[in-house]
This record gives sequence, structure tokens and C-alpha cells, in this order.
Amino acid sequence: MPRNGEKIIALYPGSFDPVTHGHVDVIRRAARLFNELVIGVGRNPGKEELFTPAERLELLRPHIQRLPNVRAEAYDGLTIDFARQCGARVLVRGIRDVADLSDELQQANVNLAIGDVETVFLLTSDEYVLTSSTYVKQIYEMGGGPQRLRRLVPGNVVRALARKLDRGKAGR
Repeated sequence: MPRNGEKIIALYPGSFDPVTHGHVDVIRRAARLFNELVIGVGRNPGKEELFTPAERLELLRPHIQRLPNVRAEAYDGLTIDFARQCGARVLVRGIRDVADLSDELQQANVNLAIGDVETVFLLTSDEYVLTSSTYVKQIYEMGGGPQRLRRLVPGNVVRALARKLDRGKAGR
């Protein structure tokens, strides 16, 4: 938290499709660093979405309800435009590995150049370094099952994956 009384709002943007233990870890840690943290549930045009933005918000809410300075909102469009709308001057990004860092550095430089928004990188805690929403969905679809996923995602997400993906299998 800033010492001069200045309020700093940070935005943690992502698709959160679905939210993982790694996301929750970054949220909790970022909440301690900033006066206010907005979790921006956005779209990644390069990925097919499993959950709607409203469903992703619903999956996130139980994990932020005890964090008084954290809120979640869905948004469309450019992240820097949403950051401006929220009053955020800082973007928070979780880094799992060198590949993440390479991609995120490029994006951070673009956001700074065109949006005058700084990016703060938080290294993912060791136990979540291999967790990704994409892998979670793939593991479930390939028969990984709920028990295996509990190490990667919260219980409410495991149940939502089962409802969504098992329903899809029944229709095939």
C-alpha cells in the first residue's frame, strides 16, 4: 500500500475460464499490495470459451467474498480501456514460467505505450506453477476426473466443469 495516502487501484485481467487455485493465490497476494483490486473477467479471442462471463464471475465470487478490497467485473474490449474505466493505474499479471514472462513483457510494453498503464508481475507460488485453465479443461475432457482436478481448481469449479462437460458428452 502506498505510504503517502495515495489510493492505488490495480486490475488483474484474464479470462478465468475457469478460475484456478493459481488465480486465487495471485488475487489474495495482490489484494495485500493495493488499496483496491479489480478482477477483470475478459475475453481471449484466441481461445474458445467454456463458461460465459456471468458463469466465470459466479465461480470467482466465493473466493473473493472475504477480501473487502477486491471486486470482479466482466468486460469486453481492450484491457487498457477497462483499466481506465475502473481507475486502475496498474495491471497485475501472474507469471508461471519463462514463456509467460516473454509473452507478458511484450503485452506490458504495449499497455504502457498505448495506455500509460504499468504492469506488476507476481510469480506464481510453486505449487501452482503448472496450473493453467487450458490444461484443466483438457484434463477433464480426457477423463482426468474430479479427484485429479481438485489439486488445480477449487471445488465449486470442479462441480461446474462436471456439469458443463458431462452435459456436452451426453449430447454427442
